[in-house]
Amino acid sequence: MGRSDGPQPKQAAAFTQPTRMLALATVGFTISFWAWALLAPLGPTLRQELNLTSLQQSLVVAVPVIVGSLGRIPIGAITDRVGARRMFPLVVALTILPVLYLGHLADSLAEVLASGFLLGLAGTTFTIGVPFVNAWYPPGRRGLALGLFGLGGLGTAISGFTTVQLADAAGRSFPFDLVATLLAAYALTASLLLHDKPERPVTTGSVLARAATALRMPATLQLALLYAVAFGGFVAFSVYLPTYLTTAYGLGRSDAAARTAGFVMLAIAMRPVGGWLSDRTHPVPVLTGAYAALSALALVAALEPPLIPIGTIAFLGMAAALGAAGGAVFALVARLIPPERVGSVTGVVGAAGGMGGFFPPLVMGTIHSAVHDYTWGFVLLAITAAATSAFTAISVRRRATR
Repeated sequence: MGRSDGPQPKQAAAFTQPTRMLALATVGFTISFWAWALLAPLGPTLRQELNLTSLQQSLVVAVPVIVGSLGRIPIGAITDRVGARRMFPLVVALTILPVLYLGHLADSLAEVLASGFLLGLAGTTFTIGVPFVNAWYPPGRRGLALGLFGLGGLGTAISGFTTVQLADAAGRSFPFDLVATLLAAYALTASLLLHDKPERPVTTGSVLARAATALRMPATLQLALLYAVAFGGFVAFSVYLPTYLTTAYGLGRSDAAARTAGFVMLAIAMRPVGGWLSDRTHPVPVLTGAYAALSALALVAALEPPLIPIGTIAFLGMAAALGAAGGAVFALVARLIPPERVGSVTGVVGAAGGMGGFFPPLVMGTIHSAVHDYTWGFVLLAITAAATSAFTAISVRRRATR
């Protein structure tokens, strides 16, 4: 009995340390994404306060997203070198400055844009957390762990649900003050409690050299394409679905917003499911099936069926497919990319996902303006998803097998 009881404390410690680090990283990711998304809900308010045009309002909302997406490339490369132990508290602390400036001092378009540019830093924490979590877990559990970390994307939903309400109830600056306080508390906590995996692989060379190396890797480009469709599709639906539902089905704005929130919540909740399935089987069949399901459901949506129940089932099914694909992509990153390059590759892949969300709304809007119908937009989505499924089943499977 004595022999069997001896190793248990060590086993428990080995289990709880990665879990604790995962929880800390996910909390930081959630708060950072909450900060990253603060401007979007206040877009109409800022338009009225600053007398903005529609283009200027779109620019105000887009700048943090663009910076947060493209900024993942250098931040991921730096994280590979210095570790999340330094990068997470630093980036979170730096985010406090634009948050407070936006809440109290920014009173012109130029100041809002400059602060929004710096606010984009918050969107790069995804690239800090992925290599951090990846290092703490063995290969057979990384898919689920990275999917659970991806739940931090709920920070954007929290912002969407609370920012306007808090501003109306307690004053325009209150949401910014609240988020700044949470950022400060997390930066302090992370500096004390967050630890990189001992003896984690560390890359050498300059940031530019590591980013260039990641871009030259064929696997990086394949993964970037997969995530551009998965996460880009999710971002596009979160942005454009309210407009589509009000235009195509005549829903009120509050009803369309509530249905979009359900879409977002389901997609994010499916990320750990996609990661878990990838651990149990392999990411390639999960991705192939998810993109095939997305293609079929997009064709159903193209027919504009009755919203209840067929339309609702189609849209929720697409949310589940996109979320599962997003989780499976990073389970595939963990299998294809050497641990010392996960941050650099994640930066490129994450940037592709963020930027992939900008084009579908433009395409949908252009098609509707030209023919007053959304059918061809969904047909294009179905074709893209079917092609991605075939690409995964053939080219990506071949690379994963090698």
